[in-house]
Amino acid sequence: MTSPLRIDVLTIFPGMFEPVLGQSITGRARDAGLISWHLTDIRRHANNKHQKVDDRPFGGGPGMVMMCQPLYDATLAAEAEDPRPATRLHMTPQGETLTQRTVEELAEKPRLLIIAGHYEGIDERVIEELAPREISVGDFVLTGGELPAMILIDAVSRLLPGALGHDDAAAEDSFTTRDDSGRPLLDCPHYTRPREWNGKSIPEILISGDHAAVDNWRQQQRLERTKKRRPDLLKQNCKEQPPSGE
Repeated sequence: MTSPLRIDVLTIFPGMFEPVLGQSITGRARDAGLISWHLTDIRRHANNKHQKVDDRPFGGGPGMVMMCQPLYDATLAAEAEDPRPATRLHMTPQGETLTQRTVEELAEKPRLLIIAGHYEGIDERVIEELAPREISVGDFVLTGGELPAMILIDAVSRLLPGALGHDDAAAEDSFTTRDDSGRPLLDCPHYTRPREWNGKSIPEILISGDHAAVDNWRQQQRLERTKKRRPDLLKQNCKEQPPSGE
């Protein structure tokens, strides 16, 4: 049996994760042995009496900065728990924007290690020393990297074989489906029972029994929805190749 994808998370708030990740798809994927997450409390690796992990920034200014030593030692301790090499990630608004392509690439890795920073930021010297891949979930600032880390874990877990109820479910997601030129598309609209609700009926094509016609309709809806809501996606280089995973 293939070993589950191991995800280590370095955080000062480990209690935030289980109430969220233990539910729904991520919880079922963990219970099925497809993924495991391991939380390292950075404070436990501080070498001072009060387990202090932050201090005032040199040069003055507001906020506090996470210190090098606790994070560095926590990273080495976490990595020593499993012989598989970990792909180091740092959740930060200054990183590359998280995309479905990136999620697909990370889902192929045997092990991830996510640094969830807090406060004003992390001492730049330890970031340079650890050299993680820096990932952003959007052009906005949160109080810490814990929520972005959970977003990444959720996105990765649903791509693992067996995590979803249907093997093709993830293949039809927004940003995974593509047009003939290979550009990502938004998902098509979906409908369920009853056939009529509040004076609105479902598209008749969906109950025609013509599966090829339904597939064509859905693809056309994806194109139209993408043109309307995310035209920027259709301006991407149609020769863009998916990441190699290297």
